[in-house]
Amino acid sequence: MKLNILGCYSATPRTITNPTSQVLEINNQMYLIDCGEGTQVQLRKHKIKFSRINQIFISHLHGDHFFGLIGLISTFSLLNRPNDLHIYGPKGIKEIILLQIKLSKSYTKYNLFFHELESTESELIFEDDKVEVHTIPLKHRVYANGFLFKEKPGLRRINIDAAQEQNIEVCYFNKLKQGSDLQREDGTIIKNETVTFDPQPIQSYAFCSDTVYNEEIIPLIKEVDVLYHESTFLERDIEKCIPTGHSTAMQAAEIAKKAHVKNLILGHYSTRYPEIELFKKEAETVFQPVLLADDGKVFKF
Repeated sequence: MKLNILGCYSATPRTITNPTSQVLEINNQMYLIDCGEGTQVQLRKHKIKFSRINQIFISHLHGDHFFGLIGLISTFSLLNRPNDLHIYGPKGIKEIILLQIKLSKSYTKYNLFFHELESTESELIFEDDKVEVHTIPLKHRVYANGFLFKEKPGLRRINIDAAQEQNIEVCYFNKLKQGSDLQREDGTIIKNETVTFDPQPIQSYAFCSDTVYNEEIIPLIKEVDVLYHESTFLERDIEKCIPTGHSTAMQAAEIAKKAHVKNLILGHYSTRYPEIELFKKEAETVFQPVLLADDGKVFKF
């Protein structure tokens, strides 16, 4: 599992920082999460292939999380993209994007599908043979969702040495990978676990930005491998959290601790602070390990 941070700062883009956007690569598939201004420039800068992005997940309709979307959609068309593109986001995103396409006469040459969200309960919104994506309802100034990405269990792995010792032909390997025992012609049974290894451990990633401190998400993100949680403010500015709909670094750490996650990544920093190390220092008083997102940073798990 690999996470490419394209942007992780709040509010407005600057020459040295970018608003929220990231690419999650899990089980050899890429997913774009949020699409602030400058996303397509960041994708080029970090050499991420446009053609590998077929699903885009938008958390909410504040500009620093989706103002880069229409530009990316247009560029995909100019590049003669052949693949379908699926966009998952709050109700209203289809109207916003199609109006821009209509008035600029920039109709796409590929199929564009919108999956609008309005449920306040967690729901399965995407699934294929490798990955599931569920919403994580958040509490912000507008309707917002986080996203939980979970790998599906893979197939068992053949223990080649053991299979050869048992003289098992290759044609039976698929059956073994699916967990079945084998029966010989004389009726004896070869137990699956004697000639296979367990599947690779599954991984999970939870994206939670933007939100106030909200313990209701804890059951949804319990024991995930990686939690990205917004940390717009430090504790000294905690009074700003409720009116703006944001959290502090320490509050993000509290969520991580109570959910027993394995790793916490902080992001969505307010640029009022001189250095992001301050966020890590505060969060580590509650939970460890704490990692800091930053533009261009790549995490591998």
